[in-house]
Amino acid sequence: MKFLGNVLAVIVGLFIFSIISVLIFFGIVGMIAASSDKEVKLEENTILHLNLNGRMLVERTSEDDLKFGSFLNPFGRDINAGLVNLKKAIAEAKSNENIKGIYLNTGLIMAGQANLLELRESLLDFKESGKFIVAYDEAYSEGGYFLASVADEIYLNPLGGIDFNGFASESIFLKGFFEKVGIKPEVFRVGEFKSAVEPFILDKMSPENRLQTQYFLDDINNQAIDLIAVSRNISKDSLAKINSQMLVRKPKDAVTYGLATELKYEDEVHSILKSKLGLEEDDQITTINATDLGSLAKSKNITSKNRIAVILAEGEIVDGDIEGAISSEKFAKEIRKARKDDNIKAIVLRVNSPGGSILASEVIWREMSEAKKAKPLIVSMGEVAASGGYYISAPADTIVAQPNTITGSIGIFGLWFNVQELINDKLGVTTDVVSTGELSDFMNMARPLTEVERTIIQSGVEDGYETFISRVAEGRGMHPDSVKKVASGRVWTGTQAKERGLVDVLGGLNTAIQIAADKLDAGEDYRVVYFPEKKPWFEEFMSSFTDKVQARILQTQLGDQYPLYQKIQKLKHYQGVQVRMPQDMTIK
Repeated sequence: MKFLGNVLAVIVGLFIFSIISVLIFFGIVGMIAASSDKEVKLEENTILHLNLNGRMLVERTSEDDLKFGSFLNPFGRDINAGLVNLKKAIAEAKSNENIKGIYLNTGLIMAGQANLLELRESLLDFKESGKFIVAYDEAYSEGGYFLASVADEIYLNPLGGIDFNGFASESIFLKGFFEKVGIKPEVFRVGEFKSAVEPFILDKMSPENRLQTQYFLDDINNQAIDLIAVSRNISKDSLAKINSQMLVRKPKDAVTYGLATELKYEDEVHSILKSKLGLEEDDQITTINATDLGSLAKSKNITSKNRIAVILAEGEIVDGDIEGAISSEKFAKEIRKARKDDNIKAIVLRVNSPGGSILASEVIWREMSEAKKAKPLIVSMGEVAASGGYYISAPADTIVAQPNTITGSIGIFGLWFNVQELINDKLGVTTDVVSTGELSDFMNMARPLTEVERTIIQSGVEDGYETFISRVAEGRGMHPDSVKKVASGRVWTGTQAKERGLVDVLGGLNTAIQIAADKLDAGEDYRVVYFPEKKPWFEEFMSSFTDKVQARILQTQLGDQYPLYQKIQKLKHYQGVQVRMPQDMTIK
């Protein structure tokens, strides 16, 4: 009885604890909501504090994410920071006389090189105002330092470090795993560089994939070195040597080689900031975050009849209507809505996607083609706009990409799994089939494919490739044979793609918007509106709450094996013929 009493006491305690936790949680949410309604006031002699350390840089976030991040994600440092939101705040900081400078923490920011470059360009534009940028962190990743290098002064913790040794691309290969569990993948592809299937059939990179990866990684690394060399006033040759030999191995090396100004603790950096503001040591520094400052920025030409719709397409391209991806139903509807809206005079599609379903890509391509007939259509490529991401971009009047955008990968593949050994030999399960026709159980995963099935699938993949080539040829005004010379699934940087006619202009989203405005002869009389409409922060948080909890638990349990789990989970999106670049590619 005593044991049952203890068990009952534990159950009651857990129940009460759960109730109290829920009440506390909603109490915090209530305080956040109440504080979000308060009027933002900008005092004189203020610093814009951009704390991006540990944040994931995405295209756009709810307006409150940077302000309430510590509350909205109690499960780790994966709070998103929106590129659009940050650029808006930085632009306001440049022109607002109450903002005297920017205090920048970028240490372990999680972002692709193209989005980092776009944010970096905004910070460089800010410096034209003559105001200061001071950067500090305990440790810098390669990307974090690339962004921080624009600062007038870069401070590093005396026991910190800077990861400055070039880029590496690591891929996960599942061939050995499939052999152990008894699954036999069978792939169908066109193009020797279409490497998205390699993780399923190889245990290392093919020579073709290694060649293309080395080619675009070298270009991205050289671009970063060129820009950092200018900002830090170091010769390119010297910086390239520091980078290739990883000469910054200790904190003091960063100062010796000119990557950092000095080694300082954060309180010492605060004293430096006070000095810049003309404050006494005992005075408090007045700061404002990106969300609050962005809320003070006045919308440009709010009554203008020249509206430019910026449609943000970020994620994998999938069929149907799925949140967190470029779903064909949702984005076709957004493009169609912008095309039919007489108040929208031009469309900019911002693409940040490695591709996905060819069917979904075709659905979106169709709407893009129709939109092109109605009004100016510009594409702005972000971190990656490859394979299906390029497919949906092809109809545009003008394609804009950053020099270090990952694009191209014009190729196609199909993937099928034979699980006969797994279910028969490993699990002891057998199947039997009764059919009315020779192909009634077409692509039955419980048996090997027949030669007839292989022929049908390969033919479909080849037809899909020819369709892809024709879409690009039509959109780019190129002969199909010319497209094939730069296709075959090969990946390019934005600079390399421009040299091959796949990209028109190098630049960011602002460049694309300006091109759209120029096509309208609008001068400065235009207004930018973003689609899809962003949900309120609380609705977004609650909708993803369960997923974040599950992800954090799995990360804790699986440790280093979590990326493998993610790779296997992504297989559910590999339905039908695919136009995507390698999903397991990690550049670091």
